[in-house]
Amino acid sequence: MSRATGALIDLGALRHNLKRVRELAPKSRVMAVVKANAYGHGLALTAQALADADAFAVASLEEAQTVRRAGLSNPIVLLEGVFSAEELEEAAQWSCELVVHDDYQLKLIEKSRLRDELGVWLKVDTGMNRLGIAPAAVQDAWKRLAKAKAVKPPLRLMTHFASADEVSNPKTLAQLEAFAAATAGIEAERSIANSAGILAWPQSHADWVRPGSMLYGASPFPTKTGADDGLKAVMTMETALIAVKKLRKGESVGYGGAFVAPEDMALGIAAIGYGDGYPRHAPSGTPMLVKGQRVPIVGRVAMDMTALDLRGVRSPAVGDRVVAWGPELPVEEIARAAGTIPLELLCGVTQRVKFNVVDKTTS
Repeated sequence: MSRATGALIDLGALRHNLKRVRELAPKSRVMAVVKANAYGHGLALTAQALADADAFAVASLEEAQTVRRAGLSNPIVLLEGVFSAEELEEAAQWSCELVVHDDYQLKLIEKSRLRDELGVWLKVDTGMNRLGIAPAAVQDAWKRLAKAKAVKPPLRLMTHFASADEVSNPKTLAQLEAFAAATAGIEAERSIANSAGILAWPQSHADWVRPGSMLYGASPFPTKTGADDGLKAVMTMETALIAVKKLRKGESVGYGGAFVAPEDMALGIAAIGYGDGYPRHAPSGTPMLVKGQRVPIVGRVAMDMTALDLRGVRSPAVGDRVVAWGPELPVEEIARAAGTIPLELLCGVTQRVKFNVVDKTTS
C-alpha cells in the first residue's frame, strides 16, 4: 500500500483567484507568476488552469519550455533574463520575452544577430537592490534597447517592490516615486505590482500586474490569510493516521523525548513529515485536522511521521483523514507557527507526495 500523503490541487480555486486579481485591478493585464513549479502546485497543470492570463512569468528557460510543452501560447516572461548568447537564441526559439536587468544582458542583445524577435522588459532597481538597472542609467539603457535590432516592439518597463507587504512602510511610496522619476518621458507599458501591491497599493497597478502568492490563495501579509481578501486555497496537504495508541502519563514521544504525556492520553501517528515538506521546526501545538477537528502536534516532526495529541477526538482510528493545511486550516497559520512564510511551505512539497487534481466549481 502506498503512503496516504498527498497534495490535493483545486483548479477551480486557481481560476477563482485569477478572477479576483482582475476584480482588484480591472484596468491592468495579468502576468501570472508560475515560477518554482508554480509555487509547488505543478507548473504544467497550473498554467493550463490559468490559460486566461495575459502572460506567464517564470524564472528559467526550462520553466518556459514546460509551459510551452503544456500547449500554451501565452507570452512567457523570463524574470531573470538570459546569461549567454546561446540562451538568448533559445529564448527566441521558444517565443519568450526577456527581462533585462544588467548591462551584460543589454550587450548580449546589442550583439545578437537576431532581428525583431525578442520582447523585452527593462527592469529598474528602485530599492530592492537585487536585480535592475540603476535609476540614473535607465534613460540610456532604454535608448540602447530601442535601437537594438533583436528587440521586438513594444519595449516595456518594470520594477519590483521590497516591502509592499508592510502597509505602513514608506519605502513602497518611495519606490513608486523613484520609478516615476527614472522613467519620466518614456512612453511604454509598465509593470510594478506584485500580490501585495495588487491588494494594498492600487496606485501601483499600472498596465500589468504580476500576482504570485495570491493566485495560490496565500496572503502576502504576515497577519492575514488569503481568505481575508476573498482568495481560495488551491492546495490541501493531507494524509492519514497510520497508528492510534494509548500513551501513559510520563511516557515520552519520538526523538529526544521532546513531549511527555501529562496524563494517560490517545496518541495518533500521521504519515507526514519533513520528507514530504512539512516543516521539521513546527513546534508542539501546531495544529492539524483529524476528522475535521483541530488537534496539536506533539514532539518533534520526523522525516516520515508526526505525532498528534488525540485527546478530544471521538473514536480515532487508523485511516482517519488528516489535514496539514488547506482551506479549513490556512497554510499561513502553519507558517506562522513554524516561523516561516507560506510560500516556503508550498514550494517545499517534495517529489514523493502524490498530486491529486480536482476542479471544484467556484463563484
